[in-house]
Amino acid sequence: MKRRSFLAMLGGIAAGPSAAWAQRTTAPVIGFLSSGSQNAFAPFVAAFRSGLVAQGLRYDRDVVVEYRWSDGRYENLRALADDLVRRPVALIVASGGVVSARAALQATKTIPIVFVVGFDPAKLGLVSSMARPTGNATGVSMLTTELASKRLEVLRDLLPHLAKVGLLTNPGSIASPAEIEMTEWATQQLGLQLSTFEAGA
Repeated sequence: MKRRSFLAMLGGIAAGPSAAWAQRTTAPVIGFLSSGSQNAFAPFVAAFRSGLVAQGLRYDRDVVVEYRWSDGRYENLRALADDLVRRPVALIVASGGVVSARAALQATKTIPIVFVVGFDPAKLGLVSSMARPTGNATGVSMLTTELASKRLEVLRDLLPHLAKVGLLTNPGSIASPAEIEMTEWATQQLGLQLSTFEAGA
């Protein structure tokens, strides 16, 4: 889905609220799917709600948000996404990384999906390309893995005699291979030795 189409849809929701929208059951519904917990993501939810208000929407009146939390149990995300599709919702916000976006994409090919990830979404198969993200998903990529070299450079500046570094990874994350690959490349460029460890192993 193109970004302009998504913005146009939000604009359509915000334009001229009618009397019928005063009823919760007739307001457009946004599904908020998260791999985390409600308490941990409270600041992000607050920012999300502020963004809706900034678009001229009266939260929980002009637009309703249905939240689904997996509380770190990634295996539950697909079922939660399916539940939102059955609701049905007009839009799914996939929060909490690649796993949430992937679960939403597996659940629907028609409902628009908006995600925020720290990796190249094209390499992960979330969109066809960065320039033209065809399909029903679009979003923001912060490309935080690209900062691996800079992080290690700062660490070596602080510890001039640094020779070995360790990387703790999440074995349940589909993004871990990309993070390991980027960190391996960065350590090679800096002449450092890398050891990887899986959390819980």
